[in-house]
Amino acid sequence: MSEIAIPPSFGPEPPLIEAEELPSWILLEDERLLVLNKPGWVVCHPSKNGPWSSLVGAAREYLGGGTVHLVSRLDRETSGLIVLAKDRGMARLLQMALQERAVEKRYLAVVEGVWEKRSELSKAIEDDPDTPVVVKQRVAVGGGGTKAQTSFLPREAGPKHTLVEVIPHTGRKHQIRVHAQFAGHPIVGDKLYGPDPLLYLRFIESGWTPEHGARLAHFRQALHAWKLTFRTREGEWSFEAPEPTDFTQLWARLRAQ
Repeated sequence: MSEIAIPPSFGPEPPLIEAEELPSWILLEDERLLVLNKPGWVVCHPSKNGPWSSLVGAAREYLGGGTVHLVSRLDRETSGLIVLAKDRGMARLLQMALQERAVEKRYLAVVEGVWEKRSELSKAIEDDPDTPVVVKQRVAVGGGGTKAQTSFLPREAGPKHTLVEVIPHTGRKHQIRVHAQFAGHPIVGDKLYGPDPLLYLRFIESGWTPEHGARLAHFRQALHAWKLTFRTREGEWSFEAPEPTDFTQLWARLRAQ
């Protein structure tokens, strides 16, 4: 873990966004859309800590106030594409595409183990009743849960890890992370679905500790939303976000081990 620098602001409390850094995250801006490449330590939704504590709040400040509509969201530790609409019409158009499953999402992930072949997982997901972590999900048992389907496409293998492309065909909570764990290839750096879910609680309570450094190969889950394609009645919008430096450095290190 010492080979990868942990951002000084990375901790249990999401950092405030600096006004001067937000423009460097912008991938596209026009009259109707603002598309950003979110770092893996920024939250999407506004919080009690003011506008600069979230991506949505910071975007509102950047645009001079008013309303922006969050079309796509990511977990705090997942990096990648965030799409914000500047007007209700565009927000409704893109959200309808999501509801109609006319959106293709593609992620990149670094996972534990050598994943040799394409895998299609159709496993329902439900709340995990056997854990002290209330947000944790699991593959459903006994015929319950909500339908979920994910494709995993191995891109490159290292000695003990694999870079995979992931296509979630449904949008369940923590879906990619739950299915990766179920397949025996948890995402590197995942505090909740990795070696011990209590690592998540300890991080929330105390931040990054020597135990985290000893048991996790990265300070955040190595999951990046790299492509989004919306197919709507007004046309198609497709966006791509390059992998952040921490992600590329992690994969280079694990591939060379």
